[in-house]
Amino acid sequence: MIIKNANVITCDNEKRIFPDASVVIGTDGKIQAIIEKNSEKLDFAGHSEVIDAHNQYLMPASICTHTHFYGAFSRGMYIPGEAPDAFPVILEKLWWKLDKSLDEKANYYSALVCIIDAIKHGTTTLIDHHASPNSISGSLDVLAKAIKKSGIRASLCYEVTDRDGKDKAQQGLEENLRFIKELENHPDEHLSSLFGLHASLTLSDETLKKARDLCPPTTGFHIHTAEHVVDEYDSLKKSGKRVIERLDSFGILGEKTIVAHGVHIDAKEIGLLAKSGTWLSHQPRSNMNNAVGLPPVESMMNAGVRVCLGNDGFSNSMWQEWNAAYLAHKLINFDPRRMPADLIYQMAVINNRELIKTQFNGLETGIIKPGAAADLILVDYQPFTDLNSDNFPWHIVFGFRESMVTSTIVNGKVLMKDRVLTILDEEAITKEAKTISSNVWKTYHASF
Repeated sequence: MIIKNANVITCDNEKRIFPDASVVIGTDGKIQAIIEKNSEKLDFAGHSEVIDAHNQYLMPASICTHTHFYGAFSRGMYIPGEAPDAFPVILEKLWWKLDKSLDEKANYYSALVCIIDAIKHGTTTLIDHHASPNSISGSLDVLAKAIKKSGIRASLCYEVTDRDGKDKAQQGLEENLRFIKELENHPDEHLSSLFGLHASLTLSDETLKKARDLCPPTTGFHIHTAEHVVDEYDSLKKSGKRVIERLDSFGILGEKTIVAHGVHIDAKEIGLLAKSGTWLSHQPRSNMNNAVGLPPVESMMNAGVRVCLGNDGFSNSMWQEWNAAYLAHKLINFDPRRMPADLIYQMAVINNRELIKTQFNGLETGIIKPGAAADLILVDYQPFTDLNSDNFPWHIVFGFRESMVTSTIVNGKVLMKDRVLTILDEEAITKEAKTISSNVWKTYHASF
């Protein structure tokens, strides 16, 4: 494939931009070359497909480092009774009842509708954190089936918890290990695995020890940490240690482990994350929605913590997450100097792609350069001010919109062209999902 007449945004460390350029993609789905200007002089012979970008921006697709496919059917659903007044109540009244309402079919279609949303909005690699307590065994295979059908990339895990009893905790442990072994025996460049854990406040010492003993040394963990202050107080009560200290004592931290949120961790915990090389995924829209506060991201990064950007199950337009991060940290700190766009670029582009390398055997994505995966999007953005290497991150915050994504490519395969999905049947999937979600809602409301 050759994509010609494109304004190429490389998203490399220098944020280089090549106007009127072409990108050559090989049959292996990898980028072969960037041809600067004069692309009409290229020899197109031997290339099965030539895409004319018509001066659109060609850039790497987005990456999401923490999401929940299973939460898709919560959209528009009301919670009976009084509105939850704090995050622990949200967990009990919404998420811990919704996840129990999911079966195999609901798992599959909730994943598919999230994937459609991701493809349409330019996000092609996602790290998911799954829960379905009444449909645990084989649930990760169900999600993997949706990933394979769609052509995107995803890292999958099951969130182990003791909140539904020891038997289901054991099933969750076994599901993680089974799926990890499955991918070891049958590698797939579109899939990877982590060992999922819910959060310290729903995990006993016994279950944490079992998880550490079962998890292969080549695999990391994926766990919520200190999203609400209750997680810290629970950990102190259980162990006399704060959340990150407790996880560290069980060997959960490490260079392949992702902790999500970290809103209420202290300076010592930040030091432990930095020392261990553990990744932290930040989700500002979710933090605002749950009114839990925001983590001290700038201090974390200054201390050496590798902070990334996820969405916690919100829409898969990662540019909306950029926008939320840019605004929320200014407001909460009463300081317009906080969270500049280039720091968000460090999180959402550079750190996100470095994390993906650890999850996908060194895969290069999130960048346009020879040898990187051709995971790309075309964006119909017509800036009326100069767009250059210095101000590109601010254009993302103030100019780029998910509706401007016209084409999405993964591994050199077109998943959406001119805003029309080429692999998935959106109409048929949405129709089936609507029927399934109706049944999920009935089960959910019957639980009150």
